[in-house]
Amino acid sequence: MHIDRHPIVSSEQWLAARKALLAREKEVMRQADQLAAERRALPWRRVDKEYTFDTAAGPRKLAELFDGRSQLLVQHFMLGPGWEQGCPSCSFMADHSDGMNVHLAQRDITLLAVSRAPLAEIERFRRRMGWRFDWVSSYGSDFNGDFGVSFTPEELATGEVEYNYGRRFFPAQEAPGISVFVRDDAGQVFHTYSTYGRGVEVMMGAYRMMDLTPKGRSERDVPHKMEWVRHHDRYDAPAGTKAAASCCHAHD
Repeated sequence: MHIDRHPIVSSEQWLAARKALLAREKEVMRQADQLAAERRALPWRRVDKEYTFDTAAGPRKLAELFDGRSQLLVQHFMLGPGWEQGCPSCSFMADHSDGMNVHLAQRDITLLAVSRAPLAEIERFRRRMGWRFDWVSSYGSDFNGDFGVSFTPEELATGEVEYNYGRRFFPAQEAPGISVFVRDDAGQVFHTYSTYGRGVEVMMGAYRMMDLTPKGRSERDVPHKMEWVRHHDRYDAPAGTKAAASCCHAHD
């Protein structure tokens, strides 16, 4: 976008253009409200498999992660066993979590992150990033594979994996996503929704602010448009320092 070439108009012309855009914005908002209602109306599926997670408070079952609430939001965070650090794009998502958590709790929602890395590796990276939200390990369980965010070497070797409800190439063993669960009064857990690919932008409030500005996201037209994203403690790295690849955000 070239700021010095942008059209400049009178106040009257600007107001007319802004009112026209406002009508379009309100139309899209109404459509988004309708889509949210359709999302809430989706059928649920019971989670019958027993998943055990390693947490700071010891081993916990999925039903115990709700922390006394009836709704659970899970960020599938790309941090695999032995990784030096988490995915920069997943970290960009997680940077929003601590600010949201107190408000989500008021609406009967628990938000946490799940990664396949062992808990000690998760805690090491969490301390570096200064995050406070709950983050548990699914190491040794089928949870990541069953919810479509971890792939075996054999699956990757075929050139395609099942991700975002279709067969596609994916460049890593771990993938991003968000899953939603509900727990009833009897303690039964149901899976209500999962979103992947660009669906994870729902956690990226900073993107929504960028979208309001003249330059927008200023991303290059490349397959991995989040190549610019760094861990929040790495933006001021010295010139020439190689940053970790922003590995996870598929634009579809």
